Amino acid sequence: MINFTLKQLRYFEALADHGHFGRASEACAISQPALSLQIKDLEAAVGQPLFERGARQVYLTSFGQEFAQRAGVILRGAQDLGDWTRAAQDGLMGRLRIGVIPTIAPYLLPRFIAHLTKEHADLDVHIRESQTDRLVQEVTDGKLDAAIVALPISHPALQETPLFTEELCLVRHAQDAGKPVPDAQAMAEMRVLLLEEGHCFRDQALSFCNLRPNDGLDGSSLSTLVQMVGAGMGITFIPQMAVPVETPSVPVDVVQFAPPAPIRTIGILWRNSQPNMVQMHSVADAVCAAAQSLGLGRSKPALRA
Repeated sequence: MINFTLKQLRYFEALADHGHFGRASEACAISQPALSLQIKDLEAAVGQPLFERGARQVYLTSFGQEFAQRAGVILRGAQDLGDWTRAAQDGLMGRLRIGVIPTIAPYLLPRFIAHLTKEHADLDVHIRESQTDRLVQEVTDGKLDAAIVALPISHPALQETPLFTEELCLVRHAQDAGKPVPDAQAMAEMRVLLLEEGHCFRDQALSFCNLRPNDGLDGSSLSTLVQMVGAGMGITFIPQMAVPVETPSVPVDVVQFAPPAPIRTIGILWRNSQPNMVQMHSVADAVCAAAQSLGLGRSKPALRA
């Protein structure tokens, strides 16, 4: 294997440009003997002379001319890599793979991506919408960089940081507008429409009402649940962020519960081994900015380093 260093290639390029050991050594800020030794070592490594030495000038050999073109590609590539690395230390760039659960994605994503790409124009965002269990597994396996989910998760390989909270709202048919808000005991006697199994939001609703699920009354999305309520099939819950999107064109009444109202905490997950915490903090900042623009929750707490 032929071994040479980037430093030797830079010295070679300087000598090729100046055609003189003295001027090249000045440009490289090293002594002329040191430069001469590095060029000799490089020529020994490649097995052929790169320069023809004249009395006052040095010239590239035919092999040296071809070598110079290829060395230039390597040096420019090394420079680009260095520039990219320095930029990545200060912010986000390249590909970023983010997972989002379905009860967040349609409502938060447009503003989240707008905030993120405004601050990080070179970022290539890839979004994966799926249920919590799958997202947790894909973050753990390195298939995703982070995930925006409802907390807590409590996975030993992941760091989770709460970012904001939002209330769960009751959705009932428009004919019920003005009636008292039912409590958990009253809702136990009602037909409560839920998301299908696998959605964490389903579990949160069941826990709040202390309900047992009704067979045949599950929906695949919050939009479906609201449409079912509008058709007079029962009541349901949706998160606060979904209200402006899902309810305006449906004959439903949306009410908030009396304190203590049910809430969910939205946060971000990433691996404990994540090497660039600055990037993850930038993502968390964008999530918080998106939530605040929707009037949700509270300010982001200090993130752990």
